Amino acid sequence: MEAPATFMEQPAIFVERTLAIIKPDAIDQSAAILRFIEDHGFAILQQRRLHMTPEQCSDFYAEHYGKMFFPSLVSFMSSGPIIAMVLAKENSILEWRDLLGPTSSHRARETHPESLRAIYGTDDQRNAVHGSDSQKGAEREIRFFFPDAVVEPISSGDQATDYLVKNVMPVLTNGFVELCKVKPEDPLTWIADWLMANNPNKPQVQEPVA
Repeated sequence: MEAPATFMEQPAIFVERTLAIIKPDAIDQSAAILRFIEDHGFAILQQRRLHMTPEQCSDFYAEHYGKMFFPSLVSFMSSGPIIAMVLAKENSILEWRDLLGPTSSHRARETHPESLRAIYGTDDQRNAVHGSDSQKGAEREIRFFFPDAVVEPISSGDQATDYLVKNVMPVLTNGFVELCKVKPEDPLTWIADWLMANNPNKPQVQEPVA
């Protein structure tokens, strides 16, 4: 009988990132939609609430320029605030699109009654939520709303383990050694403060000499 594979032997799993938008017609239901997202295993990496101008909407939906519905789409998306989010999960692009349901809210209520567009959408355009349709689309859309975001897949498995061993474990080990020496009354708060003070990635500010 073969021994079970260890963690180190597991193949690397890449966590995808996708862009999600709560549109103006569903902004009042954002709390419920955010719970829905988290209940389905997505991590919300970044989130911002904003009110786009017509020019910004035109840039975001540039691929639809010239289509009959383009003016009304721009008018609708600039009519009120939205919430843009970066979601992360394995196979997140496809899974998020499945949870959205069909573009038409009427069709969604017929074929996918538990989808977000069936529950919160009104019609083909006022359909509550948006999701990237491809990896390339997700990269472009994430950078549109979050220019400083790192869009590359998040690694796990051997790559994640190597990073933890090389960069995280030495710091944690030193912190716990000091914790054992000091023996504070509140060890959780002490180790948190120690990690903040000894973060190797924290910029060191040198005071000017008087």
